[in-house]
Amino acid sequence: MKGRGREEHVTSGTFVVGGLHWAILLFPDTHVILLDDEEDNVTAFLELQSQGGSKVRACCDVRLVDQTTGLASSAAPAQPDAKTFKVFNADESNRVSCLKMKRTEFEAPPYLVDDRITLECVVTVKKEPRVSRARPVPRIKVPPSNMMQQLGDLLESKEGADVVFDVAGETFPAHKLVLAMRSPVFKAELCGPMRESGTEPISIVDMQPVVFKALLQFIYTDWLPSIRDLEGDDNSEMIRHLLVAADRYAVDRLKLLCQSILCKNLRVGNVATTLALADQHHCGMLKDACIEFMSCPNMLDDVVASQGFVDLENTAPSLVA
Repeated sequence: MKGRGREEHVTSGTFVVGGLHWAILLFPDTHVILLDDEEDNVTAFLELQSQGGSKVRACCDVRLVDQTTGLASSAAPAQPDAKTFKVFNADESNRVSCLKMKRTEFEAPPYLVDDRITLECVVTVKKEPRVSRARPVPRIKVPPSNMMQQLGDLLESKEGADVVFDVAGETFPAHKLVLAMRSPVFKAELCGPMRESGTEPISIVDMQPVVFKALLQFIYTDWLPSIRDLEGDDNSEMIRHLLVAADRYAVDRLKLLCQSILCKNLRVGNVATTLALADQHHCGMLKDACIEFMSCPNMLDDVVASQGFVDLENTAPSLVA
């Protein structure tokens, strides 16, 4: 092994790991091209011999085998990057260092016997995962439901209407099934024992036509088309009438919606009136909001001085006691 020269090396037999061909190259004299080192060393390299293909990552751990026991041991100091994966590319870099030790240690018994030495090499290969381009899965776009819009169109068209309401002389054709589905009160009046016989319009008293129309719109579509326009002091009276109508026909979601709008628009001038309305129609959350508003120290004097509070003292003194 001595005197081969720094460019000469011994090549192991080819072995296969990870479907690729590899070999160990042993340089008995320091390979100055790859290692800038003038010490009398022995070096070994792991070489990828397969041609072409993609990049691959591998690491190599080399040990000397005791010729007397057959056991491998690390006679050389542990390589700091023995477990570090290096990138191999058959078209570019295909060789990395895996052993470097002093010649005196390398040739010491029981490793070198009869000018023979055995190296145990553990090569671990990590291939880059192959990711094939996924074929696009055909998709069928489903439009959002427009059932409420269709019900609104049904109300507007009056097609198939089987009941007519008379509100202050203005008539409103409607559909019993839709009303019964959305309001237990309408269900009892139109489908139960309380239902009115005959084909004459059903008279609705104590309600304005515009309020009844908004009630029907909500029953059919579950929303108020101009809900943003209803939020404000100018429309608070309309919201109050809608709350009364919702309570009358047990349209609970509309009742809660009206409470929410009134709560957001509480003012010194309307809180007392709103409190009376909430108490009369069993709106617990709105009632609590009014009481909390009136309890604010910086609001109390102004609220007490308002006409609404004076009226409340006369009509419902228990609420302000």
